[in-house]
Amino acid sequence: MSRRSLLAAALAAALSGAAFPARAQQSPEERFRSLPPEKQEELRQRYRELMQLPPQEREELKSNLDRLNRLPPEDRSRVEENYRRFREMPPEQRRQVLEQWQRFRSRSPEERAQLRRALRRVLAADPQQRKQILENMERWQQMTPEQRQEARRKFREQRQEHKRERQEKKRERRQERQDRLHRK
Repeated sequence: MSRRSLLAAALAAALSGAAFPARAQQSPEERFRSLPPEKQEELRQRYRELMQLPPQEREELKSNLDRLNRLPPEDRSRVEENYRRFREMPPEQRRQVLEQWQRFRSRSPEERAQLRRALRRVLAADPQQRKQILENMERWQQMTPEQRQEARRKFREQRQEHKRERQEKKRERRQERQDRLHRK
């Protein structure tokens, strides 16, 4: 089981008390004993896997769980909803999400901040723009490295052409202002 799956299991265990307030007042042992036998066995298995992790990884999981427990209720609800949606994904899609997350985590803090800003811009876009952005991203993912290189080249050329056009319009407006001033 992957480290991320273990984190998910730890989160699920923590959330079980939050989702059922009556259970939250039971002791952990009472909550465990009230679970169906197959759920008990699943938790035992996950516990064994958790104990096989290096202490540093276990500590990181504990820290993440503590952080989750400190979240305000509305933030925690969003985390719970995202986790629920993640668990409902087909296994292949979950694997892809975890791979993408791992790639994101391996980037530098500056790159992650840049990606977060870009995501906020996408999310803030109107629905039609957002749809277009996401379609473009999908097309980009399907391209070969050579096709991406060609697309970058074309984009640079278009950007330079637009820049030349803007500069030309600016010169024209400046010339028009000067002409008006001289006519007066």
